[in-house]
Amino acid sequence: MAKNRYSSNGKMKEELPKVKISKKSLREALEIFRYVLPYRGRFIAGLFFIALSSATTLSYPYLLKKLIDSANAFMNGISGVKPGTIALWMLGILMIQTVFSYLRVYLFTYTGEHALADLRKDVYRHLIQLPMEFFVQKRVGELSSRISSDLSQIQDAVTVMLAEILRGILTLIIGIGLILYISTKLTLLMLSIIPIIIVVGFVFGKRIRKLSRESQDQLADSNIIVQETFQGISNVKAFSNEWFEIDRYSSSLMKVVKLAVRNGKVRGIFVAFIVFSLFGSIILVVWYGVQLMQQHQLSFGALTAFVIYTTFVGGSMAGFADLYGQLQKTLGATQRVRELLKENKESVSIADEEVRDEFKLHGKVELRDVAFAYPSRREIGVLKDVSIKINPGEQVALVGPSGAGKSTVASLLLRFYDPDSGQLLMDGRDAKEIPLSQLRRQMAVVPQDVLLFGGTIKENIAYGKPSATMEEIESAARQAYAHEFIDSFPEGYETIVGERGIKLSGGQRQRVAIARAILKDPVILILDEATSSLDSASESLVQDALENLMKNRTSIIIAHRLSTIRNADKIIVLDKGIVKETGTHEELLNLDEGLYRNLSRLQLEWE
Repeated sequence: MAKNRYSSNGKMKEELPKVKISKKSLREALEIFRYVLPYRGRFIAGLFFIALSSATTLSYPYLLKKLIDSANAFMNGISGVKPGTIALWMLGILMIQTVFSYLRVYLFTYTGEHALADLRKDVYRHLIQLPMEFFVQKRVGELSSRISSDLSQIQDAVTVMLAEILRGILTLIIGIGLILYISTKLTLLMLSIIPIIIVVGFVFGKRIRKLSRESQDQLADSNIIVQETFQGISNVKAFSNEWFEIDRYSSSLMKVVKLAVRNGKVRGIFVAFIVFSLFGSIILVVWYGVQLMQQHQLSFGALTAFVIYTTFVGGSMAGFADLYGQLQKTLGATQRVRELLKENKESVSIADEEVRDEFKLHGKVELRDVAFAYPSRREIGVLKDVSIKINPGEQVALVGPSGAGKSTVASLLLRFYDPDSGQLLMDGRDAKEIPLSQLRRQMAVVPQDVLLFGGTIKENIAYGKPSATMEEIESAARQAYAHEFIDSFPEGYETIVGERGIKLSGGQRQRVAIARAILKDPVILILDEATSSLDSASESLVQDALENLMKNRTSIIIAHRLSTIRNADKIIVLDKGIVKETGTHEELLNLDEGLYRNLSRLQLEWE
């Protein structure tokens, strides 16, 4: 099986794409690393302790040489520093190194965690201020990956990779210097062997990584089969296709096994080569060292130290290949995060501010000669010269066939998008003159598919007014006909609704959403087919709650069920992005060959 990588927090990491190392990618990475600057004191101290830790580690082979040579000298009756004294030196350095290692890990962890927390907050803050157009074009999974995988990769770079690169460079430079000092001849022999091993290891490593990615991709395909099967389990059972899904999953798994076995063969050859090369090199170096000892050009202690230093140097060289790959991944991660941070934000306020007097609305809404096409489908005009006037406190219904542009009007009112031409006016002034947050704080939406957050019922209702008291929350719930079912739960308002509100029925979720809107007390209310997916019993309760919600406020009702909007002050019929008819329920029914009359007749026949 492909070898999985783990991040510094112990969680499995997904295989991230790499980018070529260039001046541009390095410059972008350095811009991301500005988040380290507030903690640069600890970061520099961490670098200092890495250097000290590396130095103390590299002192052990040299002291071991001294220990062995001292022991040999005493055996031969030659006076000098006692072996016990050298051993005490080594123990003292070991104690000092433990302090250095602790401080290195602590300082880098502190710096990395705080810097990446700041970066995560900035990325999230930036994402949440991006326009709807961005979210329509991006998948949620992709954005989650940016916040999790990419930022975790950057975190590992700050907390682990930088330390490993510095330690590797120091080990390589100091190690080569020390083995040259011990024996130039042995050093030249060793340096002639190690590059060959590294090159072969790099080639094998590239092949192994490719097979690992293929195996991971195939395993991901197998997981998709499981996900699809369980999501559509009712269809699987209805068609009695359990055997088909088992065969499909088994076939996919066998491909995973074949790839993993092939990867295992390559890794087996690689491991065998490394073992042979490593121990063969040690044998060759020791053999040549013994020859130098016989010629009195090298002591036994020096040979021992040389072998250990050679292992350090070889390990550092081998580690650079993996560090290079990690650096490429980090540069790719910083590039993708930078792309997110470069996206243009909406001019929304991220402070909890009250509506200012100069921007308070009375509820008059007008669309004047509005034309609009979604940015992703510019060739398809959704609205064409639409003009709508809504007076304060009016209940206006938007009806029409699917795709007529009803929900698009709601999106324009909320300024999720701006018209391509024409104007959106609020109380006679251009909506663009009103700050987005000030505008949206005076509007509320009750959609068809209510999304509740995975907290308590109380928290979901309070989302309409985070500062609300318990009395205000309960009052809103009573007006929404939600208090009775909430009170029937053992935990009442503290009941956890589950992911997306899955623990509540459709009607219950709808009434919680209405309570949320009541608590917000909007000037302008948008009901986007709020009862279309409910049964008759739930619809009756929700309709009563909506009547309470719509009192004394401008209400725009998007509806498919025409029976729910008979009492509207005005009904606007849209078709193919054009206003076809306008009037009350009775007026539109009296229009011969009218679209509203035809839709009403079709619904009566269907019912």
